[in-house]
Amino acid sequence: MAGGVVVLGVFVADMTFRGARAPRMGETLIGDSFALGPGGKGSNQAIAIARAGGQVQFLTRLGDDPFADMGEKLWREAGVEAVAPRDTESFTGAASIFVERESGNNAITVAIGAAERIAPAHLEAEAERIRSASVFLTQLEQPIEAARKGLEIAHKAGVTTILNPAPAPAGEFPYDLLPLCDYVTPNETETEAITGRVVTTLEEAEAAARLICEKGAGAALITLGAQGVLFHDGQVTRHVPAMAVGDVIDTTGAGDAFNGGLAKALAEGATAQEAMAFGTATAGLSVTRAGAAASMPSADEIEAALRRG
Repeated sequence: MAGGVVVLGVFVADMTFRGARAPRMGETLIGDSFALGPGGKGSNQAIAIARAGGQVQFLTRLGDDPFADMGEKLWREAGVEAVAPRDTESFTGAASIFVERESGNNAITVAIGAAERIAPAHLEAEAERIRSASVFLTQLEQPIEAARKGLEIAHKAGVTTILNPAPAPAGEFPYDLLPLCDYVTPNETETEAITGRVVTTLEEAEAAARLICEKGAGAALITLGAQGVLFHDGQVTRHVPAMAVGDVIDTTGAGDAFNGGLAKALAEGATAQEAMAFGTATAGLSVTRAGAAASMPSADEIEAALRRG
């Protein structure tokens, strides 16, 4: 699988509600709209890679239900090779997403389901698949032990490793993951969970990125929404501004678009700076559309955005 990416992660069915604001506890509000569609960070990232023209294999688990049918259909149509056995003792994951009408910002609750039962042994069974990839990408929606095993297998084989530490785990961050990672890609909230530092400015992001590298990561890429991405690898610091390509409609999946674009570019031999630019363009296009997986842009769209600058 030369130039390919293996993604470990979760698929969930996204139930997206849009309205003026989120309800308070005990309150019922009338929303603007509802949509049911595919999501989950790992699945979104795999879709982003495939839509961007990359080779990708996705490792996950599903329940035995209609939401699993949705995932399998999505991956076939997008060109994702999925290794997604069905677990009859659990359910396919689901997410409730509220999108604020004016800002496009979102609040999300996720029930992981069958993918929460992914164990290190499942990664061992797919070790040869991981070793043959150019890039291994994981998040933290499935159990941390499974992410750790996948990173260990890839790191030992010399495969480029990316950890998107989302969602930030409750309690102490598992710092032993960081030395296994060539790239760590937290947003502001996840950066605070790792470093204990609030990040609102580029200067604060650089200080936090330095701490992440000091804890063993090869490089930290802190995603800052409208401020773009701050990169630090222990020696070099770079800032890639966000790419504005249209009105912001929905930020759901923007981080997944960035990580998918980053992984695809790295797998095909791009430098870190080139890969960040590709990921930033992928994310910039994704926020101009509603939905998560549905918002992932094509390779032609990304290349056109990069040419426009």
